[in-house]
Amino acid sequence: MRRVWAFVVLVLAVLVFSAWASDFITMQGERTIYTVDCRDGTWAQDHCSGKLVAGKRYRYRALKPHNEVIFWTVGSADRSGKFDDCVIQDGRTWACKPGNDAARSITLSMSDGAAVPGPPSITLPFRAVSKWRWLLLARGFSRDKPVPLSAAASASAG
Repeated sequence: MRRVWAFVVLVLAVLVFSAWASDFITMQGERTIYTVDCRDGTWAQDHCSGKLVAGKRYRYRALKPHNEVIFWTVGSADRSGKFDDCVIQDGRTWACKPGNDAARSITLSMSDGAAVPGPPSITLPFRAVSKWRWLLLARGFSRDKPVPLSAAASASAG
């Protein structure tokens, strides 16, 4: 009987870890976008010619009662930013009009938890990866897998 319970606990632990690593479980109204950078190299389409490293983490919190979204760069001393003219369905789906802080953000909207690239002249370009891939990169593990640039930024870069 102990083996059965040990197995059940192990399966539950794996499921909880998987949910956390995939960002299935997040704070209500909050979403983090994990980015990557190309250190000592350049981007050749979707591949980094240097070392692919974990980039900044941008966290967004949608405040539906106020129709606003606040955002910040995790681990940075920079002040947070705010969009105050937003249409918010929930923490994973929202859209905002550009404001004074748009130039410090990678997006003006989220769709089903994914950052929608903003206009390149207004927001920062970015290459997003999953949380588990970002965690591996942050610990020095890297593989030569493509990391596409956002559609809006790549259209203007061409």
